[in-house]
Amino acid sequence: MMRTIFLLATFTVATTTPIVADDRSPVEPGAKVKKLAGDFRFTEGPAPDADGNVYFTDQPNDRIWKWSTDGKLSLFLEPSGRSNGLAFDKDGYLWACADEKNELWKIDVTTKKITVLVKDYDGKRLNGPNDVWVRDDGSAFFTDPYYKRSYWKRGGPEQDQNAVYLLRPEGRLSRAKAGELKQPNGLIGTPDGKTLYVADIGAHKTYQYDIDPDGTLKNRKLFCEQGSDGMTIDEHGNVYLTGQGVTIFAKTGEKIAHIDVPERWTANVCFGGKDKKTLFITASSGLYAIPMRVRGAARQ
Repeated sequence: MMRTIFLLATFTVATTTPIVADDRSPVEPGAKVKKLAGDFRFTEGPAPDADGNVYFTDQPNDRIWKWSTDGKLSLFLEPSGRSNGLAFDKDGYLWACADEKNELWKIDVTTKKITVLVKDYDGKRLNGPNDVWVRDDGSAFFTDPYYKRSYWKRGGPEQDQNAVYLLRPEGRLSRAKAGELKQPNGLIGTPDGKTLYVADIGAHKTYQYDIDPDGTLKNRKLFCEQGSDGMTIDEHGNVYLTGQGVTIFAKTGEKIAHIDVPERWTANVCFGGKDKKTLFITASSGLYAIPMRVRGAARQ
């Protein structure tokens, strides 16, 4: 049974005003970060469905939650395979980086039927799928860094590198040609499916790639000298990186704004709400939001 919890009135509190770098900031002037819900252990992976409802994970508690457009919090799935990053595809299926057994899932949100899409590579267990982005053609990129989990009952990593993978529509899995990466983590692509951003949180860098129609990555270039845990993108191509709050970069790689978040770590972000103009932020024990002047890009 889905449990519904009303938390908006209890947990909505104003905090700090965003630090704006210049007048190109996409943050609504005068807007403040608000806490929508709390008492989680570690929030991650926010992803909006087509209506603007936001799904997110509490990985240590093995749960996926849903924040509806009418301000209600409900438990969507428990257990959830220790899901981390989430993304919706164009058909409304929820993809999940199920870290418990190092798998990639696709979930029917109506029936909650789970399909395991990836469980290994070359017969060896993945390091730990972390973040995923799905293109309109049904292919998907996901990162696979190694972070030792207390709930794993296995030895060290079986894969010889922390990599970015490409899952093609027919189910063929390959390592994407993303170049040398120390600890790939967050990633996001543009709505046209032609550009991919990958954050190397271990090297404190984010890279930009062109994507060929067949999914091949090429023309890697440094986007900015900052890594990120999770990422999103807005309708104008601005890229949002996380860690110490949310830092916003224009598509040229210039920093244009920073949003302070009153938590020790900001894990991830997405746009949601009925008009897709609210930035939702998962940060440590809380779920936060701030109104924006822009809408999120389609299917972040």
